[in-house]
This record gives sequence, structure tokens and C-alpha cells, in this order.
Amino acid sequence: MIDLGLSKIAIIGVVALIVIGPEKLPKVARMAGTLYGRAQRYLNQVKSEVTREIELEELKNLQKEVQEAAESVKQSVEKSMHGVENSISGNLAEVENAWRGDTSVYAAQDHDGHDAHEAMLRATQDDLARKAREFRRKKLVRNSAIPGWYKQRHGGKQHVQSAAARVARFRPRSASSPSSFYS
Repeated sequence: MIDLGLSKIAIIGVVALIVIGPEKLPKVARMAGTLYGRAQRYLNQVKSEVTREIELEELKNLQKEVQEAAESVKQSVEKSMHGVENSISGNLAEVENAWRGDTSVYAAQDHDGHDAHEAMLRATQDDLARKAREFRRKKLVRNSAIPGWYKQRHGGKQHVQSAAARVARFRPRSASSPSSFYS
């Protein structure tokens, strides 16, 4: 705002003291301070309103961009879904024909002279066998990480127990009252 150094303020104070007089100077200084404060608050309000308007305009632009992007994504998804629906309907027709036993769909033969349908069944059976082997191997590795003899010797959990059952295991076996335990 206004650049007032200490020397300029001192000169203004001396001139005001001479012109206004010592009796009225405190009242005038107080009024000048309040007017200066009001002016600063007004300028700060104007600045904050301008920045708020600028941010609001930026947010509106951002909202428009996001809506346009969302619309383009929606259109691309709808387009791809339409393509998927078309391919699914074609595949469903093939499955229905295969279910009915229509051999015209599987008339194509592979290089061994077998039907394509039989080749597909062999592939799925091979995949199932491979997956079963992998599952058994993973189960074996998972269960044999700690040998059974080690679990038995070192007190590994053989079965799950509730907290009450674990506490009851360490209580004394006497039939007397619980107060005898503490005495």
C-alpha cells in the first residue's frame, strides 16, 4: 500500500501536532486509525471476493471438462458393451447348436482329423488335470511346511480350542471351592 518509513511518520506527526494542536491530536489519531483499519478490511474483502470468483470460474471450467470426459467414457463403454452383446449373442447361438447336437458348427477338423469340438474337450480336460496337480502340490507344500513330529513335540496346535477350554486346562483338579485355590 503506502510506504511510510519512520522518518515520514515523524514528520507527519510533528505537522499534525502544530496544525491540530495537542488537545485534539489523540481524537484525530484515533479516528485516522479506525479509518485506516476500515480501508484495509474493505480492500481485503474485495481481494477475497475477486479470488473467490476466480476460483469459482476455474471450478466451473473443471466441472465442464469432467462432464465431457465422463460423457466420452460413457459413450465408449456403451459402444464396447454393444460389441460384447453382439459377440455373446453369436456365442450363445453356437452353444445352443452344440447343445442340440448340431454338427454343422463343429464340422471343421484339426490337423489330426478330429473334430474341433473334441479338441476343445481334450484341452479342457488337460487344463483340469494340470490345475488339479498344481492344487495338490500347493496343498502339500502348505501342509508340510512344519513336520508333524515337530508340532507334536513342541506343542503345536493340533486343533482349535476356545479361551475357556485353555484356561480350564491349567486350573487345579480339586473339587473344593474356588477360594481354596487362592489360599
